[in-house]
Amino acid sequence: MCQRRQRASYAEFPSCDLPPLETANWLRKPAALVRGTWPDARAAARWLGDRLTEYAPRFAAPDHRVAGHLSALIASAEARLRRGGDVSLGYYLERPTFLSLALVACSPNDGDRASPCPMS
Repeated sequence: MCQRRQRASYAEFPSCDLPPLETANWLRKPAALVRGTWPDARAAARWLGDRLTEYAPRFAAPDHRVAGHLSALIASAEARLRRGGDVSLGYYLERPTFLSLALVACSPNDGDRASPCPMS
């Protein structure tokens, strides 16, 4: 039974919008699941900052709402993307909801050099 579930999950992986276990595997998803592309790390980090600001009032942990914490995350994300790394963040929100945000570096990606960018 476990093997059947595992095979089914592998078959569903490309079209499912659930986050992959490895952030770089977003590159293996269809382009339709891409929420945006940006010409540089700064623009991508700005998008991340906008999402964090949008959801921060709903973060379950009050410490995650602090502006300094969010600014540090944005700066760290930009630096990581500049080096070809990925960014993956997750937050529990008030109510039983989980927010998952990922930025995946393309051309090349340190975690998956073989996969092309989905939007290219």
